[in-house]
Amino acid sequence: MRAALWLLALFGVAVAAALFAGNNQGTVTLYWPPYRIDLSLNMVVLLLVGGFVTLYAALRALAALLELPHKARRWRVQQKERAMHGALMDALTHMLGGRFLRSRKAAVAALSQESALAASGNGVPHGRQLRALAHMIAAESSHALQDSATRESHLNDALHEAPPRGTAHEQELREGAQMRAARWSLDDRDATAALDRLTALPQGAARRTLALRIKLKAARLARHTQDALETARLLGKHRAFSPNAAQSIVRGLASELIHSAHDAAQLQQIWLSLEPAERAMPELAIHAAQRLAALGGDAAQVRAWLLPVWERMVDLPDGLAEHHALKLVRALEAGLDALDAAWLARIEAAQQANPRDARLSYLAGMACLKRQLWGKAQQLLTQAAQQLPDSGLRSSAWRYLAELAEKRGDAEGAGEAWKKAALSH
Repeated sequence: MRAALWLLALFGVAVAAALFAGNNQGTVTLYWPPYRIDLSLNMVVLLLVGGFVTLYAALRALAALLELPHKARRWRVQQKERAMHGALMDALTHMLGGRFLRSRKAAVAALSQESALAASGNGVPHGRQLRALAHMIAAESSHALQDSATRESHLNDALHEAPPRGTAHEQELREGAQMRAARWSLDDRDATAALDRLTALPQGAARRTLALRIKLKAARLARHTQDALETARLLGKHRAFSPNAAQSIVRGLASELIHSAHDAAQLQQIWLSLEPAERAMPELAIHAAQRLAALGGDAAQVRAWLLPVWERMVDLPDGLAEHHALKLVRALEAGLDALDAAWLARIEAAQQANPRDARLSYLAGMACLKRQLWGKAQQLLTQAAQQLPDSGLRSSAWRYLAELAEKRGDAEGAGEAWKKAALSH
């Protein structure tokens, strides 16, 4: 379609020229004394057009001739730039492929080529970013080669090329370099250096998922459990882990923090610093209660921390894992000597509501035993000993039954109970 339009336009120009030139009787007279030159107007127009075309072509040819040295120089610079970018891509490719020595050599070659271009006055506009990237590739390869001195040298050069108050791209490069440096320190098991690197990051960059992951590992390595717990909470909110993984990490750190308490007051402070969802975890509540009892804390406070777990086990028999339920029973058993009337009523009501639960029967039997209710204690412990799945509690039940038999003077019953206690282990 376009060719047809051009053809029609060409025919139109030809027709217009024929109409103008065919009947044009005009002349142009040039006086050059003593001569007189008469030319037709058509000839003059042709000569003017031809002269313009000739002059224009001559000027273009002269400009192209004068431009040849500049084009040759630009071509040489372009080839050097291509070689520089090629060396940088080779460095990255070798690093990803695990050829770290070749990667470092290629990165150094790219830096040398960029320096040569800059010295000749033909530096690339993104020279600072290119140098920073090349230094980081060389530093990463040196880290893989366990060459710490060379790694730190290239890292410092990269940070110099990416100043803190540079452009947005330079700031991103600097933050990335600091994160990589923190990761390298973590690989060297130097948690203090890793945390110092992360502290130097701006506030926004320090809250990124990558930085938080590094901080979590460094804090755990440095035994900064409180910082590690706070970081794990942030990662959980950012959905850096699956819900189950995040809960497991938080639970482990909180348990470690509870275990690090040296006295009851410190443990109270740690417990209050936990979030409500964390205090609702059965394993944490049981562990905190056991730790508080071991530190000589108030027995009423111990049972107060265990109350939510107890209610969960009583109200939802399948809502508490078996090993958690057994830990709860042991924790309550340890404080039966100071058991108040309210808790005694809770235990009796729970056992009566669910008499088939051997764990509740055992706990109720032990409560009766502490209060010297020998008959009821024997009945409950006998019922529990025959049904308890846990060997430790079963052995304990038979042992207490043996002691009760000895108090009654039933030597045969006591011997049988001691035998079953031994076999339960």
